[in-house]
Amino acid sequence: MSSWSLSVDDAGVATLTLDCPGSKLNILSREAFQQLDDMLSELSRRRDIRGLLLVSGKPDNFVAGANIEEFLALQSAAAAAEASRQAQAVFQRFEGLPYPRVAAIHGVCLGGGLELILTCSERVVSDSPKTALAAPEVKLGLIPGAGGTQRLPRIVGLANALDLNMSGRTVGPKQALKMGLVSLAVPREHLLAAAGRELARLQRREPKRSAPLAARLGRWVLEENPFGRILLYRGARKQLEKIGGHYPAPGYALEAMRAGVEHGPAEGYRTESRLFGELALTEVSRELIRLFFATNDAKKDTGVDDRSVRPEPIARLGVIGSGFMGSGIAQVAAERGTAVRLHDVNAQMLGKALAGCHDELRKKLTRKRMSPQDFQQSMDRISVSTDLTGFQRIDLVIEAVFEDLEVKRKVLRDCEAVMPPRAIFASNTSSIPIVQIAASSLRPEQVLGMHFFSPVPRMPLLEVIVTPRTAPWVTATAVAYGKAMGKTVIVVRDSCGFYTSRVLAFYLNEAALMVEEGADISEVDRAMSEFGFPVGPFTLLDEVGLDIGTHVTRVMAAGFGDRLKAAAAFESVTGAGRLGRKNKRGFYTYGKGKKAVDASVYDLLPGGRNRTHLPAHEIQQRLWLTFAAECARCLEESVLARPRDGDLGAVLGLGFPPFLGGPFRYMDRIGLAQTAKGLEQLAARHGARFAPPALVIGMASEGRRFHGE
Repeated sequence: MSSWSLSVDDAGVATLTLDCPGSKLNILSREAFQQLDDMLSELSRRRDIRGLLLVSGKPDNFVAGANIEEFLALQSAAAAAEASRQAQAVFQRFEGLPYPRVAAIHGVCLGGGLELILTCSERVVSDSPKTALAAPEVKLGLIPGAGGTQRLPRIVGLANALDLNMSGRTVGPKQALKMGLVSLAVPREHLLAAAGRELARLQRREPKRSAPLAARLGRWVLEENPFGRILLYRGARKQLEKIGGHYPAPGYALEAMRAGVEHGPAEGYRTESRLFGELALTEVSRELIRLFFATNDAKKDTGVDDRSVRPEPIARLGVIGSGFMGSGIAQVAAERGTAVRLHDVNAQMLGKALAGCHDELRKKLTRKRMSPQDFQQSMDRISVSTDLTGFQRIDLVIEAVFEDLEVKRKVLRDCEAVMPPRAIFASNTSSIPIVQIAASSLRPEQVLGMHFFSPVPRMPLLEVIVTPRTAPWVTATAVAYGKAMGKTVIVVRDSCGFYTSRVLAFYLNEAALMVEEGADISEVDRAMSEFGFPVGPFTLLDEVGLDIGTHVTRVMAAGFGDRLKAAAAFESVTGAGRLGRKNKRGFYTYGKGKKAVDASVYDLLPGGRNRTHLPAHEIQQRLWLTFAAECARCLEESVLARPRDGDLGAVLGLGFPPFLGGPFRYMDRIGLAQTAKGLEQLAARHGARFAPPALVIGMASEGRRFHGE
């Protein structure tokens, strides 16, 4: 059955509908391209067609992109380049049809879908928040391969095209209209009628809609003369420097666009195909694609082995604690349709939390990412109280108070006194074992952890922590609700620090021990940024807050004993009143908007201001292997159910470099034997805490990998 269907009315208007059979989404597979090529043969033969409307048969999806699985099947750069040339040829045939073509777009239009609509004469979109357009190929280590690097500059201008193709960012209807990517943005119910009117306008050969004067002047100054374009290319190169050298795709996108603009379409298309082929077989692209699949696989997990277990609906959520975490949880839940009761004993804090939710949602409204109705409904779903009034009807309570065991136990007891018998209690703790919190519970089987990451509206990961007593239906409900909040969910077994906080604690503590031994703070941060982390360990500590980091380290040190020798640097620095960015004094100072290591911080550390230079690779090896060893121990101890979850947790929650695929993927790549050898060498120099996990040694001796494929 074909993905494409054609109908032609009496006026000669053809409607070409894309509706991939057996799928909720439209995906442009090789088969779909071939079917379109066959359809183009019919469209070219027919003489009764005067114009064409391109539409989707899916309710809220135009095209979700190309079939990514087919990219992994490519065996050579030459094969990948040839696949690109074939896709270009099909779209050039579509572009060459002898009558106007208008795309009517509602829902996501990504990757190959965006390249498809660029071949149309005009594009009309619904103004729904569900409508989103992007060229996200760079996020998979690729560039558009069906002409997207060539057509986009012609349609939206070089500056906008550089931004979209090099960043992969998504634009909504308002932004698409402003940059000239689409000609109209209308309510969804008027989409087809508006597209029909636009087609009729083109059939009458009326002049193309003019871009705003400021946009035309900008394009003339910067894009229609070689000197202006040099400035644009130079600015793009500066952006590449910020990204670093780990991700080649944005630079390749720049090269492909420049080839077309400076040397003409034929050279541009040849360059695009060649560069697409080169990228498709890189480890960076392969790892990013695998990470994409891992994220999608996690969406299918229920969190329990028994598939007969069904989650219970969560209609009403209670959130205890209105700080940054609590208010973020409340905002996301309300935005996703849940009635939220936000509780705090401090009325002033509640007022700030409510104002914060209002401001964040207002930003989305201003940017047209939500409608006025959705904005008002989201705010109406949040109510606040200084007592537990209303908690008698709550389905789930998420506690987000200070990391103190007795405080959390009291909150649990107070909530259970008023909660319905089937209500679930979840702690947002980042380090305290859930079983210790649940010790004071009347219903410990209904207690678990839901560890969100800050800031909640933007961080994609949720770590659900289960104890031996947590009921399967409770786990399934927490997982399902986490997905409903838009999170990627991993389920981990209860223990000290669980997975993410535990691994992070060992990593940050080892960095602090290095500085106590004489390493330079900025050199350590720079080395780990060069490794691929978004920020170095000391910058991260300052951002989190040194008071929080010190408290978590104490908890971890108590839980892991000799294996986690807590660095004295934490107590020394926080004892001097340095809390990080929050008071502009931590390992760095933040005066007048500038961040710099204050030499006086070394006076608080062993060795004082006499620092020892360490090569970047030594810093990276020591900290990376600390990170990797603890990940492996979490799998060895069944804290993690599978390596995939460890990779997702590290990348989405801890900032582990995505281009490496995750710690387990990276250990597979360098080899488990080499991983064990590196740890043994560190153990010989720095002590038994670096002893390789038995799991790594055993798998290395058997020649096994964490990921079997």
